[in-house]
Amino acid sequence: MSALEKLSYRELAYHILQTFFSDFSEKELRDCIDNAYGSNFASPKIAPITYHAKNAYLELFHGPTIAFKDIALQLLPHLMTAAARKNGLQKEIVILTATSGDTGKAAMAGFADVPGTRIIVFYPKDGVSPVQERQMLTQQGKNTSVVGVAGNFDDAQTNVKKIFNDTELNEELEQAGFRFSSANSINIGRLFPQVVYYFYAYGQLLKAGKIKKGDSINFSVPTGNFGNILAGYFAKRMGLPINKLICASNRNNVLTDFFNEGVYDKNRPFYVTSSPSMDILVSSNLERLLFYISGEDPVKTKSLMDELTSTGKYRIDDSMHSKLADFYAAYATEEQTGQEIAEIFTADQTAIDPHTAVAAYVAKEYQKNTADPHQTVVVATASPYKFPQFVLTALHAEYSSGSPLSLVDALHSKTGTPLPQTIKDLAVLPLKHHREVAPALMKTTVAEILGIKPE
Repeated sequence: MSALEKLSYRELAYHILQTFFSDFSEKELRDCIDNAYGSNFASPKIAPITYHAKNAYLELFHGPTIAFKDIALQLLPHLMTAAARKNGLQKEIVILTATSGDTGKAAMAGFADVPGTRIIVFYPKDGVSPVQERQMLTQQGKNTSVVGVAGNFDDAQTNVKKIFNDTELNEELEQAGFRFSSANSINIGRLFPQVVYYFYAYGQLLKAGKIKKGDSINFSVPTGNFGNILAGYFAKRMGLPINKLICASNRNNVLTDFFNEGVYDKNRPFYVTSSPSMDILVSSNLERLLFYISGEDPVKTKSLMDELTSTGKYRIDDSMHSKLADFYAAYATEEQTGQEIAEIFTADQTAIDPHTAVAAYVAKEYQKNTADPHQTVVVATASPYKFPQFVLTALHAEYSSGSPLSLVDALHSKTGTPLPQTIKDLAVLPLKHHREVAPALMKTTVAEILGIKPE
């Protein structure tokens, strides 16, 4: 803790990740980190902090795909291929991933043309922004495949999990020389790198004189699959002085009800919102939190997850619920999200994306309701250019609802926010991927892409 304000992002990443990757030599781990965090990030700080409306904003969107998933997914391919070499793995690694918008592009950008790997991404056809979709469909790389699913993210994620657990298909893969892995946060190797930026944010606040050593701070995190905020929970367990982890949801507020009432119930309407990466009713990483608050009881955790599978809901007991004091949970409506985007822009001409706006609004309501004096950090997870239509609507700007590029141009004209390279690339890259399937055909599609025939 004493040197946090002095360490670069790469140095801090090494000091934290060596704890998790103790079987890597110092050179192996440093090489992975150095290759992951360099000129591919627009900011040399990797995850800089800015300040708006009395709160700090941890900007996690300066990577090659302008979303927070880059922080982990630029590192994961290096970790995975290094581990494969260390263990003498000869089989080709097949990265199979469901995405609610950002993971897919970030994972493909990380794994594109990485030797010994292939990547297959499934996304909800009508559940991502036009820019997110175009980013995925223009992804280059001979080893990349993108498939639209006629359903929502939960449909895609559920079927990916079924494919992972399909014994017969996995046997066919083994025989064909393949091995499944994931780039979703169900892969713990993707979660660990996310712990780093919580510590890095604290160091930046120290350096700026916003806090003193030992002061506790809050993080407000836009939350869908629960991976990002779980990394914050891990950071707190590792000793980072965190007062509250504010779990900010959109209209799909299943997590809000869980934290406030102790009941997880996915039997509710599914809404498509302006923050599509959070349009999730089954938050995979919550299972990991259940394990910790159950006293690390795998039987109890499995029983709750089985109940969710069979009935669509579960209730935790009072003992488990009492261990959720680290969290505060609330949600923002579509109107409140739009109002927050407009207010921040009016205040200092800064455009924020809808996911960040959800976290900013909930942070503001938390401060209003609790009078908590601790410094709050809003976790800013994406560039506004990922969701130009929603931002333009919130800013009451005129635009043509044509191509994603016309929306980008309109947002640039309205806000003057510099265009990231990945957005400039959309204008010149051809559409490469064209597959669309029903959820029930995802397994067959994987087999077709890999050229195998499952029993």
